[in-house]
Amino acid sequence: MHTHTVKAFDEEIGDLRALIAQMGGMAEEAIRAAVVALRRHDLAGAAAIVAGDKAIDALEMEVEQLAIRIIALRAPMADDLREVVAALKIAGVIERIGDYAKNIAKRVPLIDAQGDIEPLSVLPAMANLAIAMVHDVLDAFAARDAEAALDVCERDRQVDDFYNSLFRVLVTHMMENPKTIGQMAHVLFIAKNLERVGDHATNVAEMVYYAATGKHMAERDRSSFKMTEA
Repeated sequence: MHTHTVKAFDEEIGDLRALIAQMGGMAEEAIRAAVVALRRHDLAGAAAIVAGDKAIDALEMEVEQLAIRIIALRAPMADDLREVVAALKIAGVIERIGDYAKNIAKRVPLIDAQGDIEPLSVLPAMANLAIAMVHDVLDAFAARDAEAALDVCERDRQVDDFYNSLFRVLVTHMMENPKTIGQMAHVLFIAKNLERVGDHATNVAEMVYYAATGKHMAERDRSSFKMTEA
């Protein structure tokens, strides 16, 4: 009976990890697709991303229900309990990342398809950095890899630096071309959403580190200057 219970618990943990991986994959693809839709001014693609956010929300509910079931029926302890609680929290963070993709997609119709907005050309590189952080931190969760989680946190500075640099470029562009202020504000909003994706990846990394080690990650250096919220 005990062996059966352990096997059932292991299967449920596996299901929990699979749901997190599925959510993460969908959120990564949504961010990637939103930036592509932006570059191509693909209104249909942008609308599909907005509509698809409901699927990520539904998966979050599945994770929540399964995690509560595991806690209620299996009464996990120590590292098992930390993993279940981490999965519950991570699902909420991934849902927010999906929201950022939706926010970016909603800006696509608002940006002039005919205008030559040079800063748009650098957003895919920033998006790739943020997406890679999300992908790697979810791999770290699946592998219970504390060192990989630490590595993801270290990379957040790259995304912050990208945002700060782009912020300066956009502000300069707006000052020199006042007629573009509305368009540049949309681009700045998008860049801020990508920067927040990186922040959320580091939040997940902290959860992964705690789940794997039982210790809280040392306070990260927050001395680097971040531009104001867009």
